[in-house]
Order: sequence, then structure tokens, then C-alpha cells
Amino acid sequence: MAGDTLTSSAYIKHHLTNLTYGNLPAGSYCEGHQVVNEGGWQLAECGEAAKAMGFNAIHLDTMFWSIILGVLFLYFFKKAADAVTTGVPGGLQNFAEWIMEFIDQSVRGSFSGRNSLVAPLSLTIFIWIFLMNLMDLVPVDVIPHLSALMGVHFMKVVPTTDPNATFGMAIGVFLLVLYYSIKIKGVGGFVGELTLQPFSSTNPLVNALFIPVNFILEFVSLIAKPVSLALRLFGNMYAGEMIFILIAIMYSAGTFMGLFGGVLQLGWAIFHILIITLQAFIFMTLTIVYLDMAHHEH
Repeated sequence: MAGDTLTSSAYIKHHLTNLTYGNLPAGSYCEGHQVVNEGGWQLAECGEAAKAMGFNAIHLDTMFWSIILGVLFLYFFKKAADAVTTGVPGGLQNFAEWIMEFIDQSVRGSFSGRNSLVAPLSLTIFIWIFLMNLMDLVPVDVIPHLSALMGVHFMKVVPTTDPNATFGMAIGVFLLVLYYSIKIKGVGGFVGELTLQPFSSTNPLVNALFIPVNFILEFVSLIAKPVSLALRLFGNMYAGEMIFILIAIMYSAGTFMGLFGGVLQLGWAIFHILIITLQAFIFMTLTIVYLDMAHHEH
């Protein structure tokens, strides 16, 4: 597929475009290949049409793969729970117990409060993100080529290379942080945390002058949490996917470059396993740390 019918730039653009469904205004798009006489909800046939759909467009491939991988996670762990035995455990039970112990140690090491939600949330975040990241090891042309045979224009199979997915998870964590900050500290305590530190004074007038400065500093620090969570995961996975795509282009540049590309692809895939796991672990660990901070009363 690399280089057969597309230029290198068109090939890269194709593999980095989501299957987008949205309300497309009337007009001519995709160099005249998609002409819309009356605006309505439909699939975009190029990036230009996807951009014209605006904020309310849905990335169907991101939704599909993230939900499928989430269901697989629930299925296999439910299967392990149903088959649990006090005797000699099977392979699936061994794997599930190893993951549970790993998550338990991570939570105990980073979370000092008492909350029965943190451990299950950490398990879900780690496994789900790991599975989504793992899709990056699928050869870049396999699933898009199969999708093209079924008439689907685009198919991005790594949900974490879509900022909509990473920001969605980060905002979910952020809302939990806000909820527990207010629940544990109260509205007054949470507002005080944003306005009465890091600068304070025993003089009431000076302290009042410090309030807007403190609020700006603490508000930026608060908002930086979901932004950094989302962009760190997205940036690393997007860069990894881009490298795989660039290596795939080498297969169309002759036998020598194809062999060299194969060696590069194997080496990058082995190294990328570390990135895949590390990014899932970092997202999970920061979630635990942020929730721990939300449970602390200053």
C-alpha cells in the first residue's frame, strides 16, 4: 500500500486521518471528490471535509477501537475472576493476579488516603491504555488495507494517537480530582487552597493582595494536570506511530531500503514496547498522585 497509489506525503496524511462522522456543510471538498449539495451528517472523505465538520464531529475509529479494547479487558478479567481457584492457578489467573499485585503495590506506594475507587480506577487506566497503545505494534498497512477493501476510507487503530481520546481520559481524571478535593476539603477549603498559598501574610491587607496572585499560580497548576496528562500520552504515541509510517514508506524505495526498513521496524517495535508500557504506567501513576493530593488537607 505504501507508495503504490499515493505519494509519500499523501500516504502519511492518509494514515494519520481519522474516520470522521459529522455534520458537513454544503460545499465541494477533497478536490471535488466529495460534493455536498445539502449539509447533513455523513462520513468525511478527506481531512478537509473532517475539518469542516467542526468540534461536534465523531472519530468513529477511535470510538470503535477504544470500546472494543475496553470490552476485551473486561471480558478476560471477568473470565479470570470466574475461574479463580485456591488450587493450582491457570495461566490467565496467574497473569491477572500478577497485574493486581502490581497495581496494589503502586496504589499503596503513592496513595495515602482511604478510597475504594482508586485501585479499580488505576487497574482500568493501566490495562486500557496499555491495550490501546499496543495497537501501535500492528503493521501500519494491515487494518487500513482491510478497511479499504470494505469501502472504509480511513482507519486509525491506535486510539491514543487521537488527542480526543487522551483528553477525554485526562478530563475524566480531572473531574474526579475536583470532586474529591471539594468532598474532602469542602468548598471553603478548596477555594482557600487556590487563593491562600503559596504566598501568605499575617497582615490581612497584604494577604488580600496575595489572593489574586495565588489564584493565578494555583489555577494554572491545576489546569496543567489534565493538559499534561493528555499531551504526554498523545505526543509519545503519535510520534511512535509517525516513525512506523515513515519506516513503512521505505518498503517502496527498492529492495535494499526495504530490507533496511525491516531491520529498523523490528528495532523500533522492540523499543516501542517499553514506551507503550511506560506511558500507561505514567498516566496511571499521575492519576494516583493527583487523587492523593486531592485527599490531603492543607
